[in-house]
Amino acid sequence: MSLEQQISSSRRIALIDVLRGIALLAMASYHFTWDLGFFGYTSLGLTAHGPWKLYARCIASSFLFLVGVSLVLAHGERIRWRGFWIRFAMVAVAAAAISVATYFATPESFIFFGILHQIALASVLGLLFLRLPALLTLVAAALVVAAPFYLRSPFFDHPALLWVGLSSADPRSNDYVPLFPWFGAVMIGIGVAKLAKAAGLFERLATISLSQTFQRPLTFIGRHSLAFYLIHQPVLIGCVWLFAQAWPAPAQDQKLGFTNTCQASCQDSRDAAFCVRYCGCMLTAVEKDGLLTGIMRGDQSASARTRLSDLISTCTVQTEDAMSPGEPQ
Repeated sequence: MSLEQQISSSRRIALIDVLRGIALLAMASYHFTWDLGFFGYTSLGLTAHGPWKLYARCIASSFLFLVGVSLVLAHGERIRWRGFWIRFAMVAVAAAAISVATYFATPESFIFFGILHQIALASVLGLLFLRLPALLTLVAAALVVAAPFYLRSPFFDHPALLWVGLSSADPRSNDYVPLFPWFGAVMIGIGVAKLAKAAGLFERLATISLSQTFQRPLTFIGRHSLAFYLIHQPVLIGCVWLFAQAWPAPAQDQKLGFTNTCQASCQDSRDAAFCVRYCGCMLTAVEKDGLLTGIMRGDQSASARTRLSDLISTCTVQTEDAMSPGEPQ
């Protein structure tokens, strides 16, 4: 997943490996929390909303930023094609393996374009910006990041185009990192790295010496980031599964769990008063249609998801009408 961090003196910049190692450990902590929710030890959907959602986006952004930095360090002077294609093939094969494995494990939300898919594509596209001025790259990055706010269209709703990231609504996936806006983080890394290189910052970073007790494990993880990425989640979820066999999580009240999850998701974009009324409408609707158990188990059929989408639209309109000026509150 990583490219060689080298500067003209051929000394590796240990600090960048350390930063990558920290990002990997942060990712593992996020996945461990997701695993706890999957087995019922935390509230359903905890990691999908609020601070945990922001935490996940910061982790993904840091990885992709470092991909951009790595491209400049490894290929800024000239593209080392053999090494580039070897590393690209490793990431692409790993991404394909993740898609296949998650398709059989969680077919309703399998990872068809996650962080590894993004890194593979961004590594190729990033080469186009290595010779462009840093400021132009940063301006282009801002446009890429902003694109989903302005360019979404039903045209991109076709399954073959969901990787672009401009569909009218995000598809269901356990890890969705599409081209827009996430390639922008790679471009920012390229632009910042080019400015840092011109200022001689990398030569100074290469001389920084950290405590070996602190540096050694993080450097090891950072230099073997692809292996860590592929191994850590099966290990973590296996450990939680073993724990659950001896100490299973207490049964959660489905109505309370649904309401809490609904309100947490709703408050990402609406105020609390709206969300209380809206989630009350949704709870009544999914109970009436017999969808509550399937939603809480995460094993909805295609027809159930279609019906749920209809209920979401209906309850949104009803809540907005009920809370419009002049209406009783």
